[in-house]
Amino acid sequence: MRRILAVLSVVLGMALPAAGQGLLNTQGIAGVTVGGSSVSVTVSLPGGLGADVTLSFEDVSGLSLVNLGASARLVNPLDPALLARLPGGVVPALPVLLRIEPPPTGSLTFHGIATLEIHTHNLVYVPGSRLRLFSAPLGGAFEDVTVAMGPGSYRARADKGGFSEFLIVSDTRTVDQVITYKLDRLEDVLDEYTASIPGSLYDDLEDRLAAAKAAYVSGATADAIEEVDGFLTVVEQHSGTEIPDVWRSARDRNNVAGYLRAGAMTLRFSLELKRGL
Repeated sequence: MRRILAVLSVVLGMALPAAGQGLLNTQGIAGVTVGGSSVSVTVSLPGGLGADVTLSFEDVSGLSLVNLGASARLVNPLDPALLARLPGGVVPALPVLLRIEPPPTGSLTFHGIATLEIHTHNLVYVPGSRLRLFSAPLGGAFEDVTVAMGPGSYRARADKGGFSEFLIVSDTRTVDQVITYKLDRLEDVLDEYTASIPGSLYDDLEDRLAAAKAAYVSGATADAIEEVDGFLTVVEQHSGTEIPDVWRSARDRNNVAGYLRAGAMTLRFSLELKRGL
């Protein structure tokens, strides 16, 4: 991993702005294919940096590049403002910031989750890789949203209940630190939308999340995964009925089911990494 990052730093140094210069002025989208419930874009930036990105939906309308608001830009990995948005122990691995920010005047609407897959030849996947896919609200704090990763040369996938900025990073935190954060984060999301979920259903989800945390703390990682799976099943069963599951460009809805499912899926990913250890 150290050798890979060293080689990569030479490549990036030829294309990056100096510290403090922030983002380059380029949309960075070289090719677009829209078909059915998915859209694929090719990101191409100076220095040979880029990626292939696919965004797919369970149920979507108004899908187009214009309504999606996708762009990509180079960032300076030494920029203090960017580093301040990342947790300690996390640094950019690929200085490409992907932004998906549908214009409020557009007609994009989707139910459930949106799945983003990114593939780049600028990074190399190895077993035990520290590379992760992070996202953040515009200008906000980045967090790990990875639900899968693998070779070719590096691929990663994330589920989202909305849109944001995306960045591939190197995360040197321990898996336990990440799991603890994700458990607390999912609990925060559940608490934030208490008023949007019927009381008995909220209590059920809260109990399942508490059971997952208790199992994890006791060292029963497999049991924790089972509890998270149960949490996901209940959310999916009640999505669109008792739990709101719609996102719209107007930002007049909270996709509560999408947020909960996305948070649970990335938690499950980290628990699986823990079990693998």
